[in-house]
This record gives sequence, C-alpha cells and structure tokens, in this order.
Amino acid sequence: MRQCDILELVQQLAYIPRMTSLSDTSWPFMKMHGAGNDFVVVDARGRSFDLSAPLVRALADRHRGVGFDQMAVISDGADLTLSFFNADGSAAAACGNATRCIATHEMTRSGADALQIAVTGRGVLRAERRAGRVAVNMGLPGTDWRDVPLAREVDTLRLPIEGSPVGTSMGNPHCTFFVDDADGVDLAHWGPRIETDPLFPERTNVQFATVRPDGSIRMRVWERGTGITLASGSSSCATLVAAARRGLTGRQADIVLDGGTLQIDWQESGVWMTGPTAHVFDGVLTSEFLDSITQ
Repeated sequence: MRQCDILELVQQLAYIPRMTSLSDTSWPFMKMHGAGNDFVVVDARGRSFDLSAPLVRALADRHRGVGFDQMAVISDGADLTLSFFNADGSAAAACGNATRCIATHEMTRSGADALQIAVTGRGVLRAERRAGRVAVNMGLPGTDWRDVPLAREVDTLRLPIEGSPVGTSMGNPHCTFFVDDADGVDLAHWGPRIETDPLFPERTNVQFATVRPDGSIRMRVWERGTGITLASGSSSCATLVAAARRGLTGRQADIVLDGGTLQIDWQESGVWMTGPTAHVFDGVLTSEFLDSITQ
C-alpha cells in the first residue's frame, strides 16, 4: 500500500478523528523505546484530536518538541488498532518495535497474554507474551518487485544498484546491503541516497548488514522519513529474510543493532520478532505548544 493510500485510509476510517482547535483538549502521551528505537504513543481510544503533518514534525523535534523516531496512535478495532508516522510527518505502514512496546503496555494493563493488533496498511498482527518478553508476528514478507514496491520489474534478490542489495517488503519497503563491515559504512552519506533512489517510488528503509561467524547479524539502519536510528524492528525482519534468501543464514538469527539485539524467526505464519521494550515516561502536551503549531 502506498503512503498516500495509507493516509487516505487513516482519514476515511476515522482512525484519527479531527477537531477544530488543537487546544480543545489535553494531549496525554507515552514515551517508549525498543532497543533505543523511540516513540511517542497517543492513546486515541474514545478521544478526538488533530494529527497534522506539521504537528507530527513539531513533536519529533528533539529540542523543541518531545523527540522520536516514529509516532504511534492507538485507536479502537481488534484488541487495538495502530497507525504510525515517521518523524518527517509521513505515514509508515509498519513499526515492529513500537508494536511490541504498545503490546507490552496493553498486556500489562489488561492482564492478557496475547493480542490481535490491527495495523493500518498491514493487517492484523498477533502479539504473545513469551518468557517475560513480548513477541510480535510481523506478517509474511513480500519478495516480489510489486510488493516492495519497485518502479520496474527486477530480481529482488539482487537489485540493480551498486552492491546488489536485496529488496523486501515488511509492509514498508526495505533495501538490504550485505557488507564486510557494517560499522565501517558511512550511513549518513549512503542512507539518504539509497532511500530516494528512483527504483523506490515510495522511498525505502536502508540496512547495511554483516553476517558474523556465530550466525548473528550486525546491522545498522537508515529509516525512511526519519534517518539513522538505533534499531528498527521491520528492518531487522527484512534483514533476516534477505540473509536467509541469500543462503547466508538460516531462518532464525539475532540481529545486533546499535541500541540492542532483537531475535528474528521467519516461520510459515510470518516473521516473529522478540526483544526488549521500555515505557520511559508519561506526559501531557500543553495548549501553548499545540497552539504554536502552524497548520
């Protein structure tokens, strides 16, 4: 699903109801992170508020707002429904770490050991509590060029880009390079160049990965619409899928990121992801801040 389609779907299905004035209500939020991949989470169940792109960008500002890699909105549907937005205000179809964080919070609140989570643009994902952590099934990967999507028909196992990366969809597009030393890659230089390559009509997330002798994968990520992040759940899933398709690993591996390690398991039912989560603090946005946003 394209970004414009996701935004239209969000508005059509009233996942994010709108109101006439930002200051008509208070804005409580939660700050969470999974392996350093951080989020602002707003629980919109039973509430109405305006979530314009300028407001998302203002909230994402780490100096003048709250700061985050992605923003998540919880609304009604299934056990709960999630919509995601990047720091630049664009819609994101999947965010695995945020899904795990919110699932952990919801399980703690409700006492449930499993949840069915509807994700805008991705379908219904299952989350389960396992040995003290929460695992989320991120769904089946897309490996056809139309799934990613790409601008033209090419082999997704070796894209026609220098370095022959692998193209994968985990609800959002991914481009994975396998290199000798992921830590030696100038991510700030190459990330934005690959993100906006004409082969990716909706831009792409970019990963540089090194398969270690013990079978784990060292990976660093540039996220579409956000930039360098300490971790990315969907990118970790895409990297494991790419490595397995290339025959570099089996269908299970630890993905070692700048912010921590995620366990990825590609099963017939989908790609399962397990890792740490943290609910850092709760806050309330002031009417002064909300009224300062230029719509």
